[in-house]
Amino acid sequence: MNSSRDNILNNLLKHSIENKPSKVVEKESHNPLSSKKKIESLKNMLESVRAEVHLLTSNSLNEWINSELPKRNLSRLLIGNDTIQSNLGLTFSDDFDVTFYTENIEKWKDKLFNEIDVGITTTTGAIARTGSLVLWPNSEEPRLISLVPDVHIAIVKVDEIYETFSEIVEKQNWSENMPTNALLISGPSKTADIEQVLAYGVHGPKELIVLIVS
Repeated sequence: MNSSRDNILNNLLKHSIENKPSKVVEKESHNPLSSKKKIESLKNMLESVRAEVHLLTSNSLNEWINSELPKRNLSRLLIGNDTIQSNLGLTFSDDFDVTFYTENIEKWKDKLFNEIDVGITTTTGAIARTGSLVLWPNSEEPRLISLVPDVHIAIVKVDEIYETFSEIVEKQNWSENMPTNALLISGPSKTADIEQVLAYGVHGPKELIVLIVS
C-alpha cells in the first residue's frame, strides 16, 4: 500500500516540476474601451442573459420609475433607507408603497418574502467585458434587497462602469478598502438541472432591470 502511494505521489511531483511555468504570464493586452463602448458592452452582455437594460439621464430616472413600474403592476418597493433615496434624487408617486430597510429582518421578514414586488439598489460599479454588476451590501443597503424580491432594479452610474474586474479592484483601491461582502450579479437568478437546461428565478429575482444613469 505504501509503495503504491509513494509511486503516485512521486509521479505527481515529477509532473508538477516538469510543467512548472517558466515565466510569469503577462496581463492580457487590448485596446481600452471608450466610455461609449463600455456602455454598449455592458448592455449587450447583460441582455444576453435576459437582463433588461435602459439608458437614462439623472433627470429621467424618476420619470422612468414612476411611469413604467405601474404599467407592470409593480407598486410595493423596497430600498435601503431615505439617505440612498435622496442621494439618487428619487421621489416616488403616491402609486407606490415604499418600505425602507431600517429594522431588524426578524421583525418584518414575512412582508419581505410575501409582499415586496421590487428591490431597488445602487451599485459600486459594473464590469463591461463580463456584463457584471458589483454591489457592496452594508447596513444602509443590505444584500436581501437584491436577493429576495422577484424584481431587482440596479442603478449604475456611467462613470462607474469599468472595463475589467482587475480595473475596478485597482481604481477603487480594494486592497486598502476591501468590502466585507461583495456581490457580482450577471443577470436574473438562474440554475440548471442535470440535463443543463437553464431555469430562471428559482433561487432569487426572476427579473433584473439595470438602469444606467448619466
